[in-house]
Amino acid sequence: MTVTEEKPRIETPVEDHRVGAGAFRPRQLLTSVPDALRKLNPRHQLRNPVMFVVWVGSVLTTVYAIGEPSVFSIGIALWLWFTVVFANLAEAVAEGRGKAQAESLRRTKKETVARRVTASGGEEPVPGVELKVGDLVIVEAGELIPGDGDVVEGIATVDESAITGESAPVIRESGGDRSAVTGGTTVLSDRIIVKITTKPGESFVDRMIALVEGASRQKTPNEIALTILLSTLTIIFLLAVVALQPMARYSGSEQSVIVLTALLVCLIPTTIGALLSAIGIAGMDRLVQRNVLATSGRAVEAAGDVSTLLLDKTGTITFGNRKATELIPVGQSTMDEMVEAARLSSLADGTPEGRSIIELTGPASAEPGGEFVPFTAQTRMSGINIGDREIRKGATGAVRDWVREHGGDFPDQTERAADEIGQQGGTPLVVAELVRGRAFVRGVIRLSDVVKPGMRERFAELRKMGIRTVMITGDNPLTAKAIAADAGVDDYLAEAKPEDKMALIHKEQEGGRLVAMTGDGTNDAPALAASDVGVAMNTGTSAAKEAGNMVDLDSNPTKLIEIVEIGKQLLITRGALTTFSVANDLAKYFAILPAMFVAIYPQLSVLNIMQLHSPRSAILSAVIFNALVIVALIPLALRGVRYKPSSASALLRRNLLIYGVGGIVAPFLGIWLVDLLVRLIPGM
Repeated sequence: MTVTEEKPRIETPVEDHRVGAGAFRPRQLLTSVPDALRKLNPRHQLRNPVMFVVWVGSVLTTVYAIGEPSVFSIGIALWLWFTVVFANLAEAVAEGRGKAQAESLRRTKKETVARRVTASGGEEPVPGVELKVGDLVIVEAGELIPGDGDVVEGIATVDESAITGESAPVIRESGGDRSAVTGGTTVLSDRIIVKITTKPGESFVDRMIALVEGASRQKTPNEIALTILLSTLTIIFLLAVVALQPMARYSGSEQSVIVLTALLVCLIPTTIGALLSAIGIAGMDRLVQRNVLATSGRAVEAAGDVSTLLLDKTGTITFGNRKATELIPVGQSTMDEMVEAARLSSLADGTPEGRSIIELTGPASAEPGGEFVPFTAQTRMSGINIGDREIRKGATGAVRDWVREHGGDFPDQTERAADEIGQQGGTPLVVAELVRGRAFVRGVIRLSDVVKPGMRERFAELRKMGIRTVMITGDNPLTAKAIAADAGVDDYLAEAKPEDKMALIHKEQEGGRLVAMTGDGTNDAPALAASDVGVAMNTGTSAAKEAGNMVDLDSNPTKLIEIVEIGKQLLITRGALTTFSVANDLAKYFAILPAMFVAIYPQLSVLNIMQLHSPRSAILSAVIFNALVIVALIPLALRGVRYKPSSASALLRRNLLIYGVGGIVAPFLGIWLVDLLVRLIPGM
């Protein structure tokens, strides 16, 4: 009896509306100006050593411009202030998008009155803010869930659109991996009892608000390292500029404080110093746009450095709902006997596999009574006892032991059928029956699982990025090998238990590799905590969400691949703009240094490649360009450099070619164009 499996419907992916919300719009620059001006507070500027030096230079040149006003001194002072404001603007725009998202989340927070279960079993109304960890609350259809927790009794449909943006209701029930509920969501049907797991003010929504606003954002290790590098370069250039004045005085061409300040600002890496914070905030924001909550920027960076990806087979690589597609009788059993045994053994099996067996065999006119035998991890079988008949269904090895224990034979045909199904990527279930004290094998059920379309191409892209993919499954090695080959993963771990996952993670990390994985159950919590990037599903248990450092609100395990790409994009964007900034500074030397000393050393005029109008116009033009280039790069910092899967060496060559060469060429063209306008100003 064979049934052709219906091909899974492939829907065309639709661009999520939240992704569009993250696109940069010029209007954001105007609306963020007040926040940028508020950030001129020196205590805020102290957090960024490079821009603090520019801030001090702005104050210094302003004092000199007031004492000795001229078009040149006032122009330098104004554009240095613009440089600081534009740097603040980049951060303000990035934070502004997070504040808009936080505001929409705040609107979902409503003060509720909870129905708390009393010690006597009754209920009492209490304000939601007074709930404590461990309290049990009753929530019925139409009521808001008063706090984060786990369903401990009942099953209900829940509207989580306020949190996830997804309008379709979800099922939440006790006793499984889909028991976690979020405060502020609405129960649509039935009645559940929820055990509160968080304190007031520390709920999931509260943490989301703090994270997207940037209130709890701390610098990541890479940001700290880059900040130290930029601070070191700033100190070196500061010492160089300070040492320049005695040399200039000795040569008879003493420079003013305004000129020296302008030189310092143009030579230090102001571009990347101004955009560094915005790049980090934008990386977190891109995750939020895809409905992923990262508990820290460190997790986003780690995603970019991941070299091993652990992926569950079921629901991630495959659709997950295995269906019975074929019944194979063996030995002396007939097809009718096989059909009856398979159906009876699945009557109490509420899993998708069990239901599919009932669909395949068809319901009987009258179901017999009997004692149902549930599946356990120890027996790896389930079934039913009807009078003197015992029917079992389960893994090949478990049923083989059971049959032989009861004096029966296990035909070679059974082993061959099971091996063939496994080699073809299916899962075999063996059905056996005990009649009058003797066991017989009735046949083998083929369960088919389908690899999601496009997975092979996605894994090929990851391979180009230097990332090794490992499929984790509880299937037997033969089935795991077949599906791994079909999906195109690099390796697989079959018959995996929680301790096996932990061992694999530690083994990978011993080689200096960073590991990422997804999970949703309490048994996944240790592995999520041990991995460098642990992505917990929002539908999962509270333990899983606490253990991971990211939570996927859409509960889509394949999103781990997108998270890695976002992390890569963050690192590449930071590297590209650092390359551009350093290259930029090299080009500015040709604008300012010849202008400062050409009066004493006419030979320096050969370095005036841009043929700038005068020393003053050259210096002012360089300062103006230095400020404007920050504004020009804000969209790129927020959007991120376009990422294409390739090797590290290829990415380095691309960065050097585009942003290194571009960083050298852009100032020559930009300063020359600005000089054409500046020379029109009287006194230049």
